[in-house]
Amino acid sequence: MVLMQSNRPSRRTFLRHGSGLAAISAATGQKRGLKIFMHWDLDGASGIFTREQAWWWEPNVRENVAAEARELMTADVNAGTKAALASGVTDLVVLDTHHGGGNLYPDKLVQDPRITYHLRSVGVQDGKRRWMPNLDESVDGLMLPGHHAKAETQGAFLPHAWTLEWKDFRINGQSVGEIGIEACFAGHWDIPLIFVQGDAAACEEAREQFPWVVTSVVKWAGKSPEECSGLPPEVAHKETARGIAEAIEKLRARKMFPYKPRLPMTVSIRIATMDAAAAAARRPGVRRVDDHTVEARVGRQADVVKWINGTGLDMS
Repeated sequence: MVLMQSNRPSRRTFLRHGSGLAAISAATGQKRGLKIFMHWDLDGASGIFTREQAWWWEPNVRENVAAEARELMTADVNAGTKAALASGVTDLVVLDTHHGGGNLYPDKLVQDPRITYHLRSVGVQDGKRRWMPNLDESVDGLMLPGHHAKAETQGAFLPHAWTLEWKDFRINGQSVGEIGIEACFAGHWDIPLIFVQGDAAACEEAREQFPWVVTSVVKWAGKSPEECSGLPPEVAHKETARGIAEAIEKLRARKMFPYKPRLPMTVSIRIATMDAAAAAARRPGVRRVDDHTVEARVGRQADVVKWINGTGLDMS
């Protein structure tokens, strides 16, 4: 397992400008490398069909259910990494983000020198603590496997955005969930969101906001938001591999685009309780809009949530 950061220089200009990868290959006689960042959640992962599996750290969750959920996520990650490498990715960063990380079984992960694993969502890069370490200008594309729909989405499995306290998160008036938040963070470095895997509602949300994104639907909501049904894991792995291959092909064809909201952004959150909204409004630069809503003007995409919870770059 590789845990060192990559110092490879940025190749962003090759995707945004010039005459494309075919011309580069013709001129050099070589294929260019491709660096992908996989930001893995668990709620939308293959084989996860109940709240007990997805939120396995909650009280009274059966030990065997928690272990099964971690096994399923580890298998899903392995299927995804194999698909990415088979599609020509030369530098792959895999980060476990669910509940801050700690879901994967490290000794069961695919071992390959092209893969860098981060087992926690916050780590150290260049001597500083930050969210999503190794997501920087050297990355060509962002993938969000295992993701879920935003808070209060009807017909979705475990819809929420970061915390159950946040009922609506908006960037310049547009309602987004974690998919949009993470795409915004990546957009700080002009990194496009290229792939989402999860339930049907999450994938529909992603396509609505980012029409170019490739999605793999592996589950569908049930009668309750705390249960769902889906493809058997082995079938879901094949569907995910298909989506990853298609996303990489579209990225190479320069058909993917970064999320670039107008700056400075007005970011607002509708919070479940008035007490929590009042506490949030005491943070520097935060304005209380009404009993449940706070907002701030944010000058950098990388600070999309830092103003409210301190998560981002240069964390204390």
